[in-house]
Amino acid sequence: MWSVLALLLALSGGAMSLDKLNMCMDAKHHKTEPGPEGQLYQQCSPWRDNACCTANTSAEAHDDASYLYNFNWNHCGSMSKECKKHFIQDTCFYECSPHLGPWIQPVDQSWRKERILDVPLCKEDCETWWEDCKNDFTCKTNWHKGWDWSSGINKCPEGSKCSKWTDVFPTPKSMCEEIWSNSYIYTTYTKTSGKCMQLWFTGTNPNKKVAEYYLNNGQQQQSSALPTLLFLAVTSLSL
Repeated sequence: MWSVLALLLALSGGAMSLDKLNMCMDAKHHKTEPGPEGQLYQQCSPWRDNACCTANTSAEAHDDASYLYNFNWNHCGSMSKECKKHFIQDTCFYECSPHLGPWIQPVDQSWRKERILDVPLCKEDCETWWEDCKNDFTCKTNWHKGWDWSSGINKCPEGSKCSKWTDVFPTPKSMCEEIWSNSYIYTTYTKTSGKCMQLWFTGTNPNKKVAEYYLNNGQQQQSSALPTLLFLAVTSLSL
């Protein structure tokens, strides 16, 4: 009980000092800390002023034979250029963004120690992504796991079949939330709302203010619960 009380006091004193508005997750290709990367490649270039990815990672994100994860976008025939653009932007967002702190969670996986969970994506991003991929094909809903990696790259698992995108993902919501194990959640917020993360942008990165909004809301909820928790802990100690 003393340890619980100590933890509550630490939280109430603001012991969680990690700057979640400017951090990199502990994953396979991420830098330890974000910083300028003036040579970021094409779709990753919006993050050049402050990035968790290196220039080399940004270039590999555009390569069909990328060493990053040996992931084969063309597992059900050649993926259309329009569709692939969104997956490149998605990779850049994941690898380069320094403002994912509120959604970073620990994970026990061989290739990373942290992941993102339930990042709220803007309505336009999910819907445009789905719309541009709706005539493509895939064989799986969850692209994080369940592939046949026997050849060194991902192939459709035995017994699966390639189906039209809209049969596998009937809605933008199903695609955004299922394809990467709930890394993202679909929202009805638009890009102008300040309450959703943009997978891609031009100009100043808008996602820092969004992360700040969610971080502040989470801290307010935590702070409002602390007096009650402290009271219960102290009461238990006095019994």
